Amino acid sequence: MSTATAVGRLVPGEPFLEHRPMLLALAYRLLGSVHDAEDTVQDAFLRWTGADRQNVDNPAAFLTTTVTRLALDRLRSAAVRRETYVGPWLPEPLPTRPDDPAETAALRDSASMAMLLLMDRLSPAERAVFVLREAFSLPYAEIAAICERSVASCRQLHHRARLHVAASPRPPAATDPARGRALVQSFLSAARSGELDRLKAMLREDVVYTTDGGGKANAALRPVLGADKAARLFASVFDRFYRTAETRLLWINHAPAVLFERPQRHVLYVFDFDAEGRAAELYAVINPDKLAQLLARLDDVPPLPAP
Repeated sequence: MSTATAVGRLVPGEPFLEHRPMLLALAYRLLGSVHDAEDTVQDAFLRWTGADRQNVDNPAAFLTTTVTRLALDRLRSAAVRRETYVGPWLPEPLPTRPDDPAETAALRDSASMAMLLLMDRLSPAERAVFVLREAFSLPYAEIAAICERSVASCRQLHHRARLHVAASPRPPAATDPARGRALVQSFLSAARSGELDRLKAMLREDVVYTTDGGGKANAALRPVLGADKAARLFASVFDRFYRTAETRLLWINHAPAVLFERPQRHVLYVFDFDAEGRAAELYAVINPDKLAQLLARLDDVPPLPAP
């Protein structure tokens, strides 16, 4: 029997089922990949089924510890694979719900594209401590037990991680879903009209336009910097590839996004707008492997609400 089938047969109230959403959230923030997060949680489930439950006083702590340690192993392997990755790397897009009452502001922020990219620069240990402390608000004593380090060491790792993150300030994103939909629609309207100045005006002067093809789809091998270059590149690819594509507006990684749907290839753009409604970051996920998880569950992904 597969792990997925076994999970499906668990009865309501079983601790693993109760904590599974939190475990997936933790694994994704540690790994930046929906696929790897799901595999990690499945591996944790196997550890859970093989554990002596009489010796497990706190199922949540046991499962959190197991997922974190499994994710750390995957992080170390991913760092090696990343050395041969073609072009810029972006996190695997995560469908999110704008009105999820279970998510705190810290949880939402830790799943943003910008924060995941910042955390990708941390060491595996720094990232684990940072996520457990910042996103899940665990006390240092629990983090120390999970990471098999002293409390003092965890405090130091957290301090270093916060310094790294603070060294790369991000423009404040102030976009609720309805406003995000309106901004994306305006951006696409400017592209369709061919008004380059209008398109450029919707970008910050210091905008960063990152495309991730992973060597499996045509993409820029370096981030494109600046409003003029970014506007010209987007206008060019829009005319060549996206003008006749079907579009679907979504809420991805707690940010407005547009999925261009074409017969041969889909492309996802995620926007990080600042408080003035200009795009500070433009992320294009073109790698078909990273889009596979999203495309497989599109029927369950809610559209962006209308303004």
